[in-house]
Amino acid sequence: MDPLASEKIGVERKIFFLDLKENQRGRFLKITEDVGGRRDTIMLPASAFRDFLEAFARLVEFERKLPQAPASASQQPSQAY
Repeated sequence: MDPLASEKIGVERKIFFLDLKENQRGRFLKITEDVGGRRDTIMLPASAFRDFLEAFARLVEFERKLPQAPASASQQPSQAY
């Protein structure tokens, strides 16, 4: 089953695939996280998109207001000697 639309996001050592799909029960979003070949997937029915997006927006806004977290080793710029 080919996706109706797809997005791919690379973050640190992870790749996220977002595929909008459709089957006999309706449309859904398949979200897959790939870390070094290990994949985990969730399916989100289209009827839950709005609630999911609103909850996600609240969490993004909450995180934005938190103090800056220390950078992990992978996020720190390399130092030239």
